[in-house]
Amino acid sequence: VIASGICGSDNHILDGSIPLHLPAILGHEGAGIVESIGEGVSTVKPGDKVILSALPQCRECDSCLHEKGNCCLKEDMFSPVGLMLDGTSRFTCRGRKVYNIFGTSTFTEYTVMHEFSVVKADDDAPLENVCILACGFPTGYGAAVNAAQVTPGSTCVVFGLGGVGSAVVLGCKAAGASRIIGIDINEGKFEKAKAFGVTDCLNPRNFKKPIQQVIMDMTGFGADFTFEATGTIETMIAALESCNMSYGVCVIIGVPPAKSQLSFDPLLLLSGRVLRGSLLGEYKTRDCIPVLVDDYMKKKIDVDSVITHKLPFVEINKGFELLRSGKWCSMIELS
Repeated sequence: VIASGICGSDNHILDGSIPLHLPAILGHEGAGIVESIGEGVSTVKPGDKVILSALPQCRECDSCLHEKGNCCLKEDMFSPVGLMLDGTSRFTCRGRKVYNIFGTSTFTEYTVMHEFSVVKADDDAPLENVCILACGFPTGYGAAVNAAQVTPGSTCVVFGLGGVGSAVVLGCKAAGASRIIGIDINEGKFEKAKAFGVTDCLNPRNFKKPIQQVIMDMTGFGADFTFEATGTIETMIAALESCNMSYGVCVIIGVPPAKSQLSFDPLLLLSGRVLRGSLLGEYKTRDCIPVLVDDYMKKKIDVDSVITHKLPFVEINKGFELLRSGKWCSMIELS
C-alpha cells in the first residue's frame, strides 16, 4: 500500500457508530503496487499500480450483471464479517486473528485482497492522489452526475461540505448547475466551497427557522436536486423537504449510525419527489474507476483540489484529529 485516504466511515468505526469485529485494520481508500498474486488471478500482475476498492465487482452476481447495479453481492460493507470469502483472515498479531475491513484494510504496509476488489490504474498515475478514487471522490461526484443526473441550469443543495460533499459540488458544477447552495455548521469550509463552485453558503445555526424552510424561501419552490452527505437523520429529512415537491430529487449519500430509522410523511413523495440512495456514485468499480483515473490524468476532473493534507503514515492519529476537529475541508492522505 503506497497511500490511503482517511474517510469519515473509518472514524465512524472508531466512535462505534458502525459496528465491526475487532481488532481490525481499518482503511478503505487505498492505492498501491501488486506484490504477488495467487493462483488463477489474471487481470493484474506483480508490479501493476492498483486502486483498492471496498466495493468489489465480481462480474458474476445479479447486481454486477444488471445494467444499473453496482452493489456487488460479494461486498463486506453492509453486514461486515471482516473475513475473506473462505472464512479466514490473512492478518494476525501475536498469534491473534485480526479482522479485515470491507475487504480492503489499507492502513497497513501490505494487505491481501480478492482480485475482484482490485482495480488496475494507469502506470503514470500518482498513487498518493488517485487513492481517493477508491471511495470518497466517486461517491460524491457520481451522486451528482450518475444518480441525480443533475441538469444544466438547475439549482442544487449540498448538505455537508466535507470531502464527499465537495466532490458532489464538483459534480454539480460539471453537470452545469447554475446555483449550488452549500450547507454546513462549520463556516471554515465556506471559502474553499465557493472555490469549488458553491454560490451560496449557509450555516443552519444562523437561522431561527428550519434550514429546509430557508431553502424554500430562497428558491421559491424548492431545489431541483438535493444531496445529503453528513449521515444524520435530521439532515436527510431536511434534504428531502428542501427539494421541489413535484420533480425534486433527493440523493442520500451519508452513512448514518447503525440501526438508525428514517421516518417522514409519505405525502412528501406522493407529490412527485424522488428519494434515492447512491453507493459509490453508482460506478461499477473495475469498469469505471480506470476511466476516472484516465479523466484525472487528462485533467477532466479535479481530484487534487479536495486533498487538504498529506501526512506520513506514522502521523495517522493526527489525521484523525484533523478530521474530527472540522478544521480541514476535505480528504486527508497518508503515505
